[in-house]
Amino acid sequence: MSNTAEIMDAGFSCLIEKLGIVDAERFVALIKRENFDYTIWRREYFDKMNLEQLSAEAKEYAKNHPHEGNGIRL
Repeated sequence: MSNTAEIMDAGFSCLIEKLGIVDAERFVALIKRENFDYTIWRREYFDKMNLEQLSAEAKEYAKNHPHEGNGIRL
């Protein structure tokens, strides 16, 4: 199992890969500044979908965003 430092390192590496260092830092600052709960945010989004919608969106996302980086897959 990964420890906290490993998880933080992997997460920030993914952010940098996708956003670049400057926007990754901005993202972290935004999250820290806001009283933000990612789990609640995503739950509110997904709770509005039925299973068919969720499946279709996941397939479309995977099609349009194939994994090409060297990020860590858990």
